[in-house]
Amino acid sequence: MAVRVEPSEFRYVFYESTEIAGVVEALLGPFGFAADTDVAVKIDESVPMGRARIDSVDPIVFAMESGALEDSKRLRQFGHREAVDVFGRLLLQVCDRRDPTFGVPDLDADLPLAHRTAWLVYCAGRQSRAGFPTQRQRRLYAFRTRHGFSDAADATFAAIWAGEGLVWADLVRMSDSCAAPAVR
Repeated sequence: MAVRVEPSEFRYVFYESTEIAGVVEALLGPFGFAADTDVAVKIDESVPMGRARIDSVDPIVFAMESGALEDSKRLRQFGHREAVDVFGRLLLQVCDRRDPTFGVPDLDADLPLAHRTAWLVYCAGRQSRAGFPTQRQRRLYAFRTRHGFSDAADATFAAIWAGEGLVWADLVRMSDSCAAPAVR
């Protein structure tokens, strides 16, 4: 297993590349990746924001801002729980993207925010069932802001969260069935 973290030494945040690589390595097996899976993690430590994205699925390349891995209660400190949440989501999205039956659009596609949010909920639910920490209430709130604060939206959230074997078309259909947001 080859997990590479860039930079190897951090100057602006108090992170250790070996600790970050360890989080990714601990998630690979449970999410179905082979032992020889190459993963590159590129962190822009000069930006304290929290964006994280997949730049490539084969080989796996993640690009993120240092805030994505920051402890939510201690500025510039590495947050193990936060890292598990972020890398778990990204790895599950890689799994989905590598599965031709899932049918997700290309990496370059501009996905509607409501659909991306539904996919995030699906990933977080699977991550939770695998025994890894995630933020259910945060995901529920994000889902509500994109799909409406209603019983129908909450029921759809619950169905996606508990979903097994869903594909992209299912997520789009479920998202569209309750989408009534003012924010898109």
